[in-house]
Amino acid sequence: MIRIYPKFFSLEQEKQERIINAALKEFTRNGYEKASTNEMIKEAEIAKGSLFKYFNSKKELYLYLLDYVVKIIDKIYDEIDFNETDFFNRIREVGFIKFNIMKKFPQAFDFLKSVANEDATQVKSEIEKIRKHTIESGFDRGFKNLNLTKFRDDFDLQKIMNIINWTLLSFAEEQRKKIYSFEDISMEVLREWDEYFDIMKRCFYKKEEQ
Repeated sequence: MIRIYPKFFSLEQEKQERIINAALKEFTRNGYEKASTNEMIKEAEIAKGSLFKYFNSKKELYLYLLDYVVKIIDKIYDEIDFNETDFFNRIREVGFIKFNIMKKFPQAFDFLKSVANEDATQVKSEIEKIRKHTIESGFDRGFKNLNLTKFRDDFDLQKIMNIINWTLLSFAEEQRKKIYSFEDISMEVLREWDEYFDIMKRCFYKKEEQ
């Protein structure tokens, strides 16, 4: 559920972005408990104490950022062409869209990466909700309206889907470990992505569909 912060939303867009990016950067660098709101204020170049005019507490700001990241992730699904029903073509498309959004909002994805290692009890339950949104619902939303008849009949389809999902998650985790920031992500990721898809397609599609 998206929370409403009327004083913050009344600010000019440029000032909102400065505050958001400063907060994302500080939480990513130091984690929830050690993050300094004074550093955020300094980075955002806003008046001392003004941050708490927009958010009542550091926790409220953190929860807003979680909502903000969810909205960015939703942009991926807004751009998918659901008329493309081939399974592997769809995955390629999702990967390309996600790549472009990561390049556009690297600090948001750096924050999301840090969230995976956050153990502060104050925000743990909210983080779990984000995890379910990005992983569990993500597969359902990205894979709807697909033609699954191209898959081999001699394998259990659910097991095929499990193998593909595990591969995707493991690949994504491996790529996250390789980079310091999502600003550093390169097109090489998409090329490697394609190589794995070609292998899985040859393994799991009927020969006449390859």
